[in-house]
Amino acid sequence: MKITFARRKPRLLAAAVAALALGVTGAESTQAAPAPRSTCPTAELFATNNTAVITNPDDPRLQTRLTRFDREVRQIIHTNGALPGSSKLLRGVFWSGDLKQATYERSREFDIGLVGREGLNHIAGVIAKTYHQESVLTFRCLPRTSPETDALEIEAPGVSANRLHDELVADPVARDKLGGGSVTADGRLVLIAPLADLPLAREFTAKLGVDWGTAQVHYGDREFVS
Repeated sequence: MKITFARRKPRLLAAAVAALALGVTGAESTQAAPAPRSTCPTAELFATNNTAVITNPDDPRLQTRLTRFDREVRQIIHTNGALPGSSKLLRGVFWSGDLKQATYERSREFDIGLVGREGLNHIAGVIAKTYHQESVLTFRCLPRTSPETDALEIEAPGVSANRLHDELVADPVARDKLGGGSVTADGRLVLIAPLADLPLAREFTAKLGVDWGTAQVHYGDREFVS
């Protein structure tokens, strides 16, 4: 979702929420153990219909369930020849270099099947234009050894949005380079980031108390589509 997963046309942050990337299991390893491919959809898309900059964690806009937005995006996915899967609510916490403070985002992550790279980019472009987003983040699950793999996605339980906020604000390196991340309604961290940022991402997620024994890590290709 800063690790700008999507940027709003009016200002910064964006729609995709989501988040940084990481991986790694084990205290000495610098490579994440991949989760089974069966747990990763063909593609994921992170998006919001919000165009405001939200700095108050108690802002009522962060409580919306984006129900209508969910239906509309699923229809866009279907209309453009792909298969809409499940979606989940996210609360993103991002660092704004312009505002010098943490900002918040309410968004959804959409699973998509029966779609290739070009089709996914087209769908993301339609969503970006429809909801006035500067860009929308996509992630395609790929084998670790694929030449197209350039990022990691990690999901780990036991992380609150408040904890993510506090650790982000307290870590100037992570907030400037990684930018932020997202948390699901049931307290699962969702982070997407370049493979090159793995060491820093590993250090930051350790501060969040991530238990790598319960984490799921996927490799793939991320793109910001405008």
